[in-house]
Amino acid sequence: MTTLRSFLTVCALLVLPGLYAQTRTLYNYQELSHLYYEKQRDSLKKAWVCPVLYKDKATQKKYKEFWDDRTDFITGAIAHDHFVHEKEVVAYIEDIINQLAQANKTLIPVKPFLLIDRSPSVNAYSIGQNVIAVNLGLLSFAQTREELALVIAHELSHNILEHTDNAMRQKAEWVTSEEYRQSLNAVLDSKYERLSRLKKVVEGYSFSRGRHQRYHESDADSLAIVLLKKSNIPFNATYFLRLDSADIQYRQPLKNPVKNYFVAYQLPFEEAWTKQRSKGLSTRAYNFKDTTSIADSLKTHPDCADRYAHTLNRTTLQGKYTPIPPSIREKATRMLIWNMYYNMSLTPCLYRILLEKDRGNTDEWYDFMVNNIFAALYYSDRELHRFNAIGVTPKEYISQNYFELQTMLLQIPRENLEQYCKTFQTEAFWKDMTPAEKALKNLMVTLALDPDNSDKNKARAAKEFKMNNSASMYCEFADDFEKK
Repeated sequence: MTTLRSFLTVCALLVLPGLYAQTRTLYNYQELSHLYYEKQRDSLKKAWVCPVLYKDKATQKKYKEFWDDRTDFITGAIAHDHFVHEKEVVAYIEDIINQLAQANKTLIPVKPFLLIDRSPSVNAYSIGQNVIAVNLGLLSFAQTREELALVIAHELSHNILEHTDNAMRQKAEWVTSEEYRQSLNAVLDSKYERLSRLKKVVEGYSFSRGRHQRYHESDADSLAIVLLKKSNIPFNATYFLRLDSADIQYRQPLKNPVKNYFVAYQLPFEEAWTKQRSKGLSTRAYNFKDTTSIADSLKTHPDCADRYAHTLNRTTLQGKYTPIPPSIREKATRMLIWNMYYNMSLTPCLYRILLEKDRGNTDEWYDFMVNNIFAALYYSDRELHRFNAIGVTPKEYISQNYFELQTMLLQIPRENLEQYCKTFQTEAFWKDMTPAEKALKNLMVTLALDPDNSDKNKARAAKEFKMNNSASMYCEFADDFEKK
């Protein structure tokens, strides 16, 4: 019996690496929103008919413009794959929504339409008409189910309180009002200081609108806590303080010097690549630790510290909190990294990978993505738009390590960049990659290293990839080259 058990254990150890490689797929190409939500997109266009609220034709016309803009925004975002339907992630969030809806049937009589936005931003948003979206960035950032539930309840509250619809009505009424017309005429009739007068008109509306939005945020916070408590979901005001740190992720330093991450791949590295070569004020010593000039990026929201203070007395005493399953956070992180890569935001994409390595993440998929980043960078260099692919971020919003990495990607010589690409082709991690990932490797070699740099050759390679990997999430990357 012992011998049989030992034999089975050895067999399992031999099979698991290959099985693991085959089951790591995040989602199928068909789960991108332009395909998965095609019917819903068409339904939204038909269902979202602007109601007639105003007798005044100008106001009704303007209101319809704003209404149609919202419809176009959501249907356009679906068509351009801003969303993805990954089954496990969707099921996890819908479980939270269902718990909130079942305990608050009067306020949430119909199940909301949930969308998973592929954005890395730590955020969620409501669109009105019972639609909410949750960003992958929030799923990657949140630590507990209850923290995520607060943000979801907050967005549901916006829809319950009809904040989006009310805002559209208020804006339509303002821009067609006599006061607005008189203000604009005063600007046009004046010979001097037209810009200053126009600013006052805009600021008058913006101030009022911003003030109401801040009230709306407080209202949504209050209702969200009610929804949570009725659903027996604990609330903790410290969540607001955690959200305050969400926008300075790239100020987080690495645990090791930038050089170490590349030396680990046996790649050449020169410190000079991380130093700006130009002269002038922009290269002077900069204090990367001073964050006093960074404003809260949630401009329409009250300061997170204020939100914490206002809700502290409503914190659930001795509440039990449930960590978000590692599989959910891992999937969200990998999906947002892929999306950043697909959008050619190469520096933040690479920095997030290095942060994952700092957390002890040894999944070789991240090595695969480092390969893709340098192949894309070399391809961009061949196409003479390396700078755009890097996506330079101002010093105020990044750590010194991020600045060094960004500078390195800008200044690494083309011959060394080519060497990086070729070295990655022989790395050991490829043996554990899926067939689709190995096929993407071949496509990247064609794009970055093939002497035939013609659009025809790129289209051929992309078409071949899609024919052999039609279900792969990486098909969206091949799409862009097949169409050339």
